[in-house]
Amino acid sequence: MILNEREIRKQIVLEAAHQIMAAARTAPKGKGVDVIEICCITQPEIEKLAEEMRKVFNENGFHFFLRDADNIMQADALILIGTKELCQGLNCHRCGFDLCSDRTEGVPCAINTIDVGIAVGSACAKAADLRIDTRVMHSAGIAAMRLGMPCKGLNNTLAIPLSCSSKNPFFDRKKKEEEKPL
Repeated sequence: MILNEREIRKQIVLEAAHQIMAAARTAPKGKGVDVIEICCITQPEIEKLAEEMRKVFNENGFHFFLRDADNIMQADALILIGTKELCQGLNCHRCGFDLCSDRTEGVPCAINTIDVGIAVGSACAKAADLRIDTRVMHSAGIAAMRLGMPCKGLNNTLAIPLSCSSKNPFFDRKKKEEEKPL
């Protein structure tokens, strides 16, 4: 049997995605409380996410949403990591309030946000170990939250597109032509 890497590249990325998600899951969590949600999407969900990113651009005019929407279409898979809202009750002041009980609705617990950052760091470290190309994308995370990916009601979702090619398609990106929002 001869296996040509070019023919099994998508399979290689999906196998790596499983390990990357495990690395995110096992990352340390504040107070040992796990509020992280992780999923991996492929086509056609990547296309749906890209379309939502274009809608966000039309609303806010930030061109990086357009650039990143085109960019994720080059991904073989995309990992989403977000957090459920759960106040950790530490009164740490990191959210901007003196007491957790003073937080206004919609202000996420900072410990949850830190947990997402640590999980994303672990995921990217594992991707680097596996030599899978990545880039952390805030823009795709915003669109994912709007679509309820990986599940409804998450805060602080970030996206990590994955690729296995001769050059990382998520860096050295061309700037999208200046366009006005529709």
